[in-house]
Amino acid sequence: MSKEFKQELAARASQVEKYLERCLQLEKAPGELQEAMEYSLMAGGKRVRPVLCLAWGEMLGTSTKDILPFASGLEMIHTYSLVHDDLPAMDNDDLRRGKPTSHKKFGEALAILAGDGLLTQAFTMMLKSSFPAENVLAAVGHVAEAAGPSGMVGGQCMDMRATGRESMKIEDLKSMHAMKTGALLRAACCSGAILAGSDPDNGKDTLNAHNYGSNIGLAFQIVDDILDVTGDETSLGKRVGSDESVNKSTYPRFLGLEKSRDLAQAASDEAKACLNDYHGPSKDFLYMLAQYIVDRAS
Repeated sequence: MSKEFKQELAARASQVEKYLERCLQLEKAPGELQEAMEYSLMAGGKRVRPVLCLAWGEMLGTSTKDILPFASGLEMIHTYSLVHDDLPAMDNDDLRRGKPTSHKKFGEALAILAGDGLLTQAFTMMLKSSFPAENVLAAVGHVAEAAGPSGMVGGQCMDMRATGRESMKIEDLKSMHAMKTGALLRAACCSGAILAGSDPDNGKDTLNAHNYGSNIGLAFQIVDDILDVTGDETSLGKRVGSDESVNKSTYPRFLGLEKSRDLAQAASDEAKACLNDYHGPSKDFLYMLAQYIVDRAS
């Protein structure tokens, strides 16, 4: 992937980062809770979900300034999910983005509360958006469904149920990750389109955003599974080999590394095809992002 694209991704992530720095100045929140929330939220990362929301919105005519509050909420939801996924009762991870996980630094109880705080504060941020109320409510509805029992929470439940079992089928694996990983990525794309005025249910732009998000979500998860086999802890910022150690169902386990890479590339190509109706810098960025996700595993 070109140096120019990586610079643009970093610049877009930096926009989100600067906004996030101002989001948790909560006068009434206990200091230790605010510290724990900030610790995980500001731990770094590429801010892919808010960047997707911004890019889809910008491609359809919205401004970065207007959409940043909503996009920041998406990153809070994603961060909450990581804090809870890392807990001993879930994935029991010690490192996240090269730093001790929240429960390792603050203890399990405060880590749980920090995740709860980030999830609920996310909706406060999203509702601050200056778009027409009906657009905001529809976009928030998409995100709430993606974050809940039909999305991330349900996918995590399926993941826990499947860990250590031999009977899972690849169709079940795809369904699980479409909920656990893909749902919030889809919602990030769709919410950007909806805030820009696309019909939330049947709008062409919403459907294109949904399909784009679904395919990059599939590619993203496959690549994560591949990197758990081939990556290194220093570059990934987290423990590798953890999936195999707990007998998790993964794409490499079902398909092998090469076929997994092929499936990730096919999903990336499907995502790119969803952009055929559009033009401009944000379209180019989204096209390159779909390929960048796959190139991480090469």
